[in-house]
Amino acid sequence: MREDDEASGRVTLAAVAKEAGVSMPTVSKVLNGRSDVSRATRAKVEKLLDLHGYRRRVQPAARYPLIEIVFHELESVWAMELIRGVENVAKENRATVVLTESGTRHTPDPDWLPGVLQRRPLGVVLVFSSLPEDIKRQLRAAAIPFVVIDPAGDPDPDVPSVGSANWAGGLAATRHLTERGHRRIAIITGPNDMLCSLARLDGYRSAMAMAGLEVDPRLTRFGDFHVQGGFERAMELLEGPDRPTAIFAGSDLQALGVLEAARVKGLRVPEDLSVVGYDDVPLAQWSSPPLTTVHQPLRHMAEEASRMLLRPDDPGASAQRIELATHLVVRQSTAVLKD
Repeated sequence: MREDDEASGRVTLAAVAKEAGVSMPTVSKVLNGRSDVSRATRAKVEKLLDLHGYRRRVQPAARYPLIEIVFHELESVWAMELIRGVENVAKENRATVVLTESGTRHTPDPDWLPGVLQRRPLGVVLVFSSLPEDIKRQLRAAAIPFVVIDPAGDPDPDVPSVGSANWAGGLAATRHLTERGHRRIAIITGPNDMLCSLARLDGYRSAMAMAGLEVDPRLTRFGDFHVQGGFERAMELLEGPDRPTAIFAGSDLQALGVLEAARVKGLRVPEDLSVVGYDDVPLAQWSSPPLTTVHQPLRHMAEEASRMLLRPDDPGASAQRIELATHLVVRQSTAVLKD
């Protein structure tokens, strides 16, 4: 065999194809993220590529001035805050923002991958709690930087990420209510399979313990971070004579649902029921009454994630975690409990 062939990597790819029992074009399809390769074949070829130490060369000229942000849903108001944050940094760097909707709240759909490998953006911001190994491996093989924004979870330690202090936010929201004399405080957190929901719940429980209060399990509900879910859970909590005097909702959208449930039940906010939300999206200050809420720095989180992508060092090579502070914003939806 010729030394220049070996140095160029052609011999290695031929060896991979022979060992995998596939053709050279199939190996090329795997390297380029093509979708017309079976998952089993792709996994076999990628494993052999790693074993042979093959790293695909990336030509700087092939890079396009795009920053891609990927959500599992675009309907939520906090998604707009994240988009604005990415857009701010993109403008500073004369880049364009690409929006993609894919997958579940946990991971993007594998079908998204071929498109991003073809687009070859400057980097990808992913709003998910985790990434499958094959997606991480293929993004790294293509030298496409990626960062996870995880208001919704706790990504793997090898994934660069930006999050916020969910436990501290839950603590601050609940302490605000206990310090105003409330004892029967309910919580409507998010889905029970999301770590941010559990962290906010733990903050609630810690604040109750600090105030010397027992946590009544009947006052804990898991929601879905949307208005309808907040309304339904609040209607359950407000049934009967022994209702809570305050509700901490794990998102502003759920808090809006709580406000509507209070209206349906003939309760005044905050005179009969205090309500605290979470996120501090722009809509919160325009609710009736304006919503006391925990400010989660969504736009700042997106800006930090975008800047991580554009730093000279490869964020995928040395994973780092940035966690931004939350703080309480007091408006008119909470009041001191009157005897």
